[in-house]
Amino acid sequence: MTVTFRRALGGDLPAIVALLSDDRLGAAREAASAAGYAHAFARIDADPNQLLIVAEDGGQVIGTLQLTFTQGLSRGGAIRGQIEAVRIASHMRGQGIGQRMIEWAVATCRTRGCAMVQLTTDKTRVDAHRFYDRLGFEQSHLGYKMIL
Repeated sequence: MTVTFRRALGGDLPAIVALLSDDRLGAAREAASAAGYAHAFARIDADPNQLLIVAEDGGQVIGTLQLTFTQGLSRGGAIRGQIEAVRIASHMRGQGIGQRMIEWAVATCRTRGCAMVQLTTDKTRVDAHRFYDRLGFEQSHLGYKMIL
């Protein structure tokens, strides 16, 4: 297995959406139209502070994540890297691909001058919590969302 990480291309969109839908939570919320995903992809791809990546093995997309770089005023004007939408194909989990992908994302954040990397994960994803703890992330905040 030779996994590589690269910027997502428009042709990757169906595979990315399939990955986002490939669990209990995603299956319930990933019901937008193809046009909605295409519009979002175009906006993400055009934004220099957004990076949507895929993990690829043998030409097949097997993972994805999105990095957002946010300039802030707090912490002396620090840039934060936000990791979101981390997914590995269910048949490829447990092989270290997720760890390599997160390490790649953290290294990319360092290259971009980020002072910290942060992420959120659904409170019901207990396995994901253990995964992020093992990689050195700390639960430091209580998060809130308001669905609009």
